[in-house]
Amino acid sequence: MNSQGLKDTARALVADDKGLLAMDESNPTCNKRFAEMGIPQTEEARRAYRELIVTTLGLGECISGAILYDETIRQQKKDGTPLSKPSPMRELFPASKLTPVPRTWQAIPERK
Repeated sequence: MNSQGLKDTARALVADDKGLLAMDESNPTCNKRFAEMGIPQTEEARRAYRELIVTTLGLGECISGAILYDETIRQQKKDGTPLSKPSPMRELFPASKLTPVPRTWQAIPERK
């Protein structure tokens, strides 16, 4: 992507006072939360949880995009549509975190 394309994308992401939804929880983090609530720690449970988020009515009115976890990029809604594909009613930019958390951040308890 050229610099103008990057600038245009950045402007679109923050247009109309919208922001990004970080739903890039790792499987271990998601499983830990599920265990605390008695929810099965399975790929299907994580998929259903993520589908609930991306199909929330009015979501596109508040956010312009979502940062997705690697597993989410490969998952599909019950109807077979990829979770990373926005509905026709919404223009959301899916993105994936490509780099791991820096080791220096991992050493900080608040960052785990």
